[in-house]
Amino acid sequence: MAKYQKYAEYKESGVEWLGEIPSHWTVTSLKRYTRITDGSHHSPKIESEGFPFVSVTDVGINNINFVDAKKITENDYSRLVKEGCKPAVNDVLLTKDGTIGRACIVTVEMPNFVILSSLGLITPNKEISSQFLYHYLVSGINVDQMNSVIHGSALKRMTINKINDLIFTFPDFHEQVKIADFLEHETAKIDALIAKQEKLIELLKEKRQAVISHAVTKGLNPNVPMKDSGVEWLGEVPEHWKIKGNKYLLDFITSGSRGWAQYYADTGALFFRIANLTRDTIEPKLESLQFVEQPQGSEGERSKIKIGDLLISITADLGSVCVANSSIQNGYVSQHVALCRPQKICEPRWLAYYILSDTAKEQLLGSGYGGTKIQLSLEDIRELVIAVPPKKEQMQIANYIDEKLSQFEYLIKQADKLVGILKERRTALISAAVTGKIDVRDWQSPNKNNNQNNMELSA
Repeated sequence: MAKYQKYAEYKESGVEWLGEIPSHWTVTSLKRYTRITDGSHHSPKIESEGFPFVSVTDVGINNINFVDAKKITENDYSRLVKEGCKPAVNDVLLTKDGTIGRACIVTVEMPNFVILSSLGLITPNKEISSQFLYHYLVSGINVDQMNSVIHGSALKRMTINKINDLIFTFPDFHEQVKIADFLEHETAKIDALIAKQEKLIELLKEKRQAVISHAVTKGLNPNVPMKDSGVEWLGEVPEHWKIKGNKYLLDFITSGSRGWAQYYADTGALFFRIANLTRDTIEPKLESLQFVEQPQGSEGERSKIKIGDLLISITADLGSVCVANSSIQNGYVSQHVALCRPQKICEPRWLAYYILSDTAKEQLLGSGYGGTKIQLSLEDIRELVIAVPPKKEQMQIANYIDEKLSQFEYLIKQADKLVGILKERRTALISAAVTGKIDVRDWQSPNKNNNQNNMELSA
């Protein structure tokens, strides 16, 4: 914030975490300058037809999702209107259940809409700018306030009384508007940079997937003679490759035993679940690890993991895959994970990359057959059609993809790191402006200056 000047005079706010504020600013509780309510705590019945409502899931970063709004009956709607749960233009909605502290301004008329109890409905009085209040509520300092008054262990909640008592500091209305205009302009620039980086991450992930899919279906030599695979979604493949069913590349395939949740323990053998798979890599995801004390004499020995096994999700994110390494050796797979043991003629990492490719995904999800699967059978995995190069070439392809994915991972991490820095910068800027740590009263909108210059030139 070095490029912004400070106010000439400050005073103690009397609030430890707020520190000093400009001498002409007011510090008080939010309830003294706003009316705060929430939706009814009587849960209305969701209907296919009726009156729409807004809940915590519909509130984004200063936007409201009207498209997917759920419906309630006319009786419930009428009751909520009487309870003051109908938003008006310039009201501020604040999420207070589950996700705490996300906010938005109501900028358009919302006919027939009401809110549910997961939202706080804040109506500022005439001395308070909605735009300034919004920025204050989403500033970093406000998150600290909210985190200190959250109730509930399973589901995070803020009560209306706690929102009422939130500390609120502000200048006069004209200055609030200037601060809000400044933040709208500056955060828009930051948001544009964030959007560019997020788009770059998306493109890098698409490119990464394209590299995998091309390498395992076309090989690494662009000049090699090609042949028709005879499989519509596979197309042409190198002439010397063989078309085989996956079952001819595996020694066996199985899935985990049912009912092992009752054997969960703090220690014991690793229990490999879908949570340990991701489509970003073929390495096991060593987060959210679960362990089991397997029952004596269990038939689960068939699902014991060996190095080089392929572990594939058969429910949820279908077709996510990893190659077992020493970190998960001797663990057991859950019933939602298929364990495939490749034959010696097959390089496990190459086969894993093939399963991760678009071609395999199309087959596994059933779109090649005119449908879309929500669960895979072991037979689906056995019957997967694969273009198989010689083992030496399999290893070359796997090594090539390993190297390329390492490069993509570095670039994605760098872009993601920049997104984090930009978001921190955004939060810090908002926090500094709405607490008076920087003085933007002399700031002029570049758009306003350009418009004025154009008018002068026209004259």
